[in-house]
Amino acid sequence: MTDCGCEKARRDLEEYLRHEVCKTSQTDIAEHLEHCEGCQDEALVARTLTEVLARACKESAPEELRDQVLAKLREAQTVQS
Repeated sequence: MTDCGCEKARRDLEEYLRHEVCKTSQTDIAEHLEHCEGCQDEALVARTLTEVLARACKESAPEELRDQVLAKLREAQTVQS
């Protein structure tokens, strides 16, 4: 096992979670995470945050809110004209 160390694991964590590191780095970081509780915790937080943000970006505003915003925009445009 080649332990990449906490500094490298944490520096490359986001890319690791998105599978954007080379295969060697992917393996090194995965092995490091297996043995380092601190980095495991940080990876869990990063993974959870990424998942929550992804879900939030898929949600859309309620139709009623959308209609209210559009009405206010039209009203503002009318006042400026």
